[in-house]
Amino acid sequence: MLRLCYGPLDCCFRRRGGRAADGLLWHTDLKPHASGDFSIAVAQANYSLEDQSQVFTSPSATYVGVYDGHGGPEASRFVNKRLFPYLHKFATEQGGLSVDVIKKAFSATEEEFLHLVKLSLPISPQIASVGSCCLFGAITNNVLYVANLGDSRAVLGRRAVERKNSPVVAQRLSTDHNVADVEVRREVEALHPDDSHIVVYSRGVWRIRALFSVRSIGDVYLKKPDSTETLFSADGNLFFEASGSSRPSIIIRELESEDLFLIFASDGCWEQFSDEAAVQIVFKYPRAGIAKRLVRGALQEAAKKRKMRYDDIKKIDKGIRRHFHEDIPGIVIYFDPHGGSFNSRFKQNGVGYTTAPVDIFSLNVGEAEAEKRMLGAVA
Repeated sequence: MLRLCYGPLDCCFRRRGGRAADGLLWHTDLKPHASGDFSIAVAQANYSLEDQSQVFTSPSATYVGVYDGHGGPEASRFVNKRLFPYLHKFATEQGGLSVDVIKKAFSATEEEFLHLVKLSLPISPQIASVGSCCLFGAITNNVLYVANLGDSRAVLGRRAVERKNSPVVAQRLSTDHNVADVEVRREVEALHPDDSHIVVYSRGVWRIRALFSVRSIGDVYLKKPDSTETLFSADGNLFFEASGSSRPSIIIRELESEDLFLIFASDGCWEQFSDEAAVQIVFKYPRAGIAKRLVRGALQEAAKKRKMRYDDIKKIDKGIRRHFHEDIPGIVIYFDPHGGSFNSRFKQNGVGYTTAPVDIFSLNVGEAEAEKRMLGAVA
């Protein structure tokens, strides 16, 4: 009943003056996890949202995932559904989370998706070019794990002990697997000595076979050339060697008292912000809605680069909006080492799971239609 009364008022206030909401930006309220609380948001640019994100919470562990899809949404959606269950399965079998468990979960997710691609190729050949970067984080027993495929990034905000000019410093915890890095380019070129065009510089960006990243889930045409030969032989340039990998980089570290928060985001965010700039935003502003503030800040930066206002960006339809920025998922995980009210509140709630919508535009259209029906009923 309260919602019924509130809805029309909210609708009226949003439409009278002020700034219109961004129909392609979604976020949740602050939620608790075992070591603090977290915030999650995502902005859609593609016609179908290609980036997925999720957080799983329990009294013993917190899992975080950001999956930056390309070529379509199928791979990122698949990882969003299958990676966490595999992690739980292997962790249960081996008595807890470990580097081996993470590697096995990534491998199992990759193999299952490749099997799906093989079955789908006759009716949907484009699925061979669908893939997803994969950024995973876990906190358990005061130990932090970060595993990464691709160029999504995890950045830690730490209390500065010796620096007087800034109370917080940024520490990158993941490795960007893209050919913008000279060492990665050399590695790829060394694997393909007979292909002078395996890595190219186009429009100010280094690419591998039209992609930025060299590690991902999917991208069968880069990894399993024998299975896609008939699809990619038109120019006589078959891929006889794999150009991509699903082997994650993994770091482990114990949480320290100086560790304040972690930012997980796709490259759509890091194209707009340096690590330090993102950390300063999270440190400076209140926790409530912080992921939304971070993602919205990235959109504002993207608008500035085009000499536009963010209000102008908000008027652009999905699909076309991809020319101005990427899909941008962002998650902020706060650490409260002494627990306090957040820990107590979470232990009462038990297990939790939060995932961003599969498609923000469809979600908002559904809400708008429901609101219109509600207004009609009130009238």
